[in-house]
Amino acid sequence: MQNTILVTGGAGFIGSNFILQRMEKDTAPIVNLDKLTYAGNLRNLESIALDQRYQFIHGDIGDRLLVRRLLDQQEPCAIVHFAAESHVDRSIRGPDDFIRTNVDGTFALLEETRAYWADLNDEGQKHFRFLHVSTDEVYGSLGPNDPPFCETTPYAPNSPYSASKAASDHLVRAYHQTYGLPTLTTNCSNNYGRFQFPEKLIPLMILNARSGQPLPVYGDGQNVRDWLYVEDHCEAIATVSSKGTARGNLLHRRLERKTEHGNHRDDL
Repeated sequence: MQNTILVTGGAGFIGSNFILQRMEKDTAPIVNLDKLTYAGNLRNLESIALDQRYQFIHGDIGDRLLVRRLLDQQEPCAIVHFAAESHVDRSIRGPDDFIRTNVDGTFALLEETRAYWADLNDEGQKHFRFLHVSTDEVYGSLGPNDPPFCETTPYAPNSPYSASKAASDHLVRAYHQTYGLPTLTTNCSNNYGRFQFPEKLIPLMILNARSGQPLPVYGDGQNVRDWLYVEDHCEAIATVSSKGTARGNLLHRRLERKTEHGNHRDDL
């Protein structure tokens, strides 16, 4: 296993900022797997396109043969999983892509990662990390007097987008609990910064204001959003990836004990 980091969805808004930041601050090689849908833009990464530490692969996380070949060839020590459909209004108009990418795609990626991780030696398994980048929208909405979301807030997704991300969060957690795969999940609030796709609120408002177009307001205009600068978010992701601890693989240990004692009952 090398010190390579595999980033999925690295041509998107947050992913491209993460890659540029890591290329500037770290020495680890980065492989960027991106399908290049409407929100992916390789121009975000033009400044490092010729850097020998960086490699772009055009492909889908749902393509298991491609992912398998990529893991075998690159031997990453970490996967940072950004790849996702991520716009509420688009998910309402057409939820199919959100289920396909966020749920089915994450499942396919987890399956190939699990097989890859299982073949690593003890030291490689110990240091490997699968970091899943999620959203606070899986927790639903807050009232004006509600406490902030935290890790123990019950999931209550309100859109096909947030429901698909909640499903992917649960899959990631289950792969840790069941198989012992060292996974980490982050749930961030709304990001803003360079390279953000113009359908998002802040760039949309700026562009409409500059061109004299109406400023669309969601609902009755009373909603309050929490904003996180994208580069601060990327720093946090790097910190979680390097210092975070995966915990609680109880089912995995129970399965091992049952196997050791010849007990193969399914009623766990």
